[in-house]
Amino acid sequence: MASRTLSGALAIAAVASVALAVPAGTAHAAPPGTKDVTAVLFEWKFDSVAKECTNTLGPAGYGYVQVSPPAEHIQGSQWWTSYQPVSYKIAGRLGDRTAFRNMVNTCHAAGVKVVADTVINHMSAGSGTGTGGSSYTKYDYPGLYSSFDFDDCTSQVTNYQDRWNVQHCELVGLADLDTGEEYVRKTIAGYMNDLLGLGVDGFRIDAAKHIPATDLANIKSRLSNPSAYWKQEVIYGSGEAVQPTEYTGNGDVQEFRYADDLKRVFNNENLAYLKNYGEGWGYMSSSVAGVFVDNHDTERNGSTLNYKDGANYTLANVFMLAYPYGAPDINSGYEWSDADAGPPNGGTVNACWQDGWKCQHAWPEIKSMVAFRNATRGQSLTNWWDNGADAIAFGRGSKGFVAINHESSALTRTYTTSLAAGTYCNVQNNTSITVNSSGQFTATLGSNTALAIYSGKTSC
Repeated sequence: MASRTLSGALAIAAVASVALAVPAGTAHAAPPGTKDVTAVLFEWKFDSVAKECTNTLGPAGYGYVQVSPPAEHIQGSQWWTSYQPVSYKIAGRLGDRTAFRNMVNTCHAAGVKVVADTVINHMSAGSGTGTGGSSYTKYDYPGLYSSFDFDDCTSQVTNYQDRWNVQHCELVGLADLDTGEEYVRKTIAGYMNDLLGLGVDGFRIDAAKHIPATDLANIKSRLSNPSAYWKQEVIYGSGEAVQPTEYTGNGDVQEFRYADDLKRVFNNENLAYLKNYGEGWGYMSSSVAGVFVDNHDTERNGSTLNYKDGANYTLANVFMLAYPYGAPDINSGYEWSDADAGPPNGGTVNACWQDGWKCQHAWPEIKSMVAFRNATRGQSLTNWWDNGADAIAFGRGSKGFVAINHESSALTRTYTTSLAAGTYCNVQNNTSITVNSSGQFTATLGSNTALAIYSGKTSC
């Protein structure tokens, strides 16, 4: 769910429920381990995720896969039904408990850790029977929650300058859990501990902005692994009562400004402005920031770039994976014209680039940069060059070098790097680049193309 800027596509679903658009999650700026890129396989069925861990994510070097919420939810074909839980059974559209457990084990065998999108701010907005057979009404979930477990404010959030309103009222009409209550905290922690018991490595906390940071800290303290990786969705709003920095003590927080500003720069401004991107732009510390070019909400509400933006979108992802700020999420979803539409084939992915599945995580320009990021991790920004406009280049210490030409015509120039002399593979197009003893090489980049070389990758 989204903290403030819910996708314009919040729909009011038939009589039964209010459709909610849920903003996507954050990434840990410094997740545990040596690989910090997360593939967010939005609305993929768990058995399809398992196959992709084996076939693509593990071999490409992705450190994490984020899966959509596993809990039982309201019925309906729209994607946002996944974000209206009705119980904590693993019984949603994407697979049952066995499929989930098998997915976690398969991904682990491929060297990929698993993050579960976790909806704990609220329950549903209507009544009916859930995807796993549970009956419910808005304020009564038999055997789980009753009316006493929800906040007293039963009207919608309307004022982001009022902390109480943001954290006690209902996000788009969804029943808001009283996370200050002992029973609610214990029950949420029980759900998360169940996921940990199934092998989950971390959580994306949906709509974290609508839960007091102290409540989340209390819930986290009850986990069987309190150091599990947390990514919290807290959308920045200037002058708002609740700010992302309040949540950094619990774990990582998503830096929405990063994605918003990338859209503006790639569409209307100069890439040269990106020289001090991140903290130099007033964002959160890199060590706690999760970054992305788009997520499932922002690609639909227009606040960021999305797959429909062609080279601008591809090059923005290349930049994000090359530049040393935060930990990146790669959004991987499906084609849509109706912003509410659920996943093709109910979430079954028979093959990438079929049936509308976009598989951005496997686009060659993007996938090749995951290994670049892993190889250059911990290296500082060096050898920055720009033409004052839309052509830039920079190094990552002595480990890697990237050039991006976002101009309307080809560019030929000699670049100075900190790389050792030798032959390298330009992983953007699988051609060879020779760096001389002065650390220089000459290359021609076509319009809207990039170049990326790194130590250890000497042949294509």
